[in-house]
Amino acid sequence: MLERLMPKSDEFFDDFDKQCAATVQGAKMLYELLSDYRDVPARVRALKDVEHQGDEVTHTAFNRLHKQFITPFDRTQIHSLLSRIDDVLDLANAAASRLHYYEIQSSLPDATELARLLVLSSEKVQEVVAALRLIKKPEQILAGCKEIKRLETQADEVLRSGLGRLFKSGVDTLTIIKWKEIYDLIETATDKCQGVANVIEGVVLEHS
Repeated sequence: MLERLMPKSDEFFDDFDKQCAATVQGAKMLYELLSDYRDVPARVRALKDVEHQGDEVTHTAFNRLHKQFITPFDRTQIHSLLSRIDDVLDLANAAASRLHYYEIQSSLPDATELARLLVLSSEKVQEVVAALRLIKKPEQILAGCKEIKRLETQADEVLRSGLGRLFKSGVDTLTIIKWKEIYDLIETATDKCQGVANVIEGVVLEHS
């Protein structure tokens, strides 16, 4: 009888899945914008709408965390996962917003490549987070975490080389400042994906 009255802890996994789905969608929208640079204001607004949806999921999940007695794993780990997944989408949205507000006229290949790596990272995050629902293949989850870290390292390299090209390009200083901020936002989003992987590794190691 008591078990029937207790809230279902797997609702958190539903929250994670919704968060990850919104994050992947937002990352893809950023990549598509940079790959095919047109209709910027409308496409930035569309990404902002996705970011709002992600925020609503995160808000609901945080409320659940404060009220619910049963949780699938440590509350601190759940809070960290929710926060870091939310950060990825926030940063993708922030990068897109800068493209609009800074009146960027055309895309750059290095920004597009960073966004591509963010898509791959967020898709891998979605995969390993979904696998947490039933931790039956810890090796597979940990391998996914390792891949996220590899993608983050690759993004670091793209950032460094991209900034080098930007500084040597001969464009005006203000344009360099604008693009450096956009690059940094996208690369930081991949850092947050690695942060998700770090939390997941801790969960898996504790429960496997």
